[in-house]
Amino acid sequence: MVVTMKSATHQDQLGRLERIKGQVAGVARMIEEKRYCIDILTQLRAVQAALRKVEEQVLRQHVEHCVAGAARSGTAKDREEKIEELLEVIGKFTG
Repeated sequence: MVVTMKSATHQDQLGRLERIKGQVAGVARMIEEKRYCIDILTQLRAVQAALRKVEEQVLRQHVEHCVAGAARSGTAKDREEKIEELLEVIGKFTG
């Protein structure tokens, strides 16, 4: 089942992703220019941290809206599916 949500949070996430695109392009330029490896690695860590922040926001929004909504107003089957889905994605993050 695919559920789409549009919200101010998604707009914030898109803005973050645009900035991340710029960071990635900057890293590519650094590599093209044969910049110092430590500087490149530092920027790569910054990109990874920015992506993790977006990931955390998406997960939080999913729990607050989708999972909580299923818990409040869904059927027992809906609740079980959302919980299982959440556990699977968390397992992917930690595995």
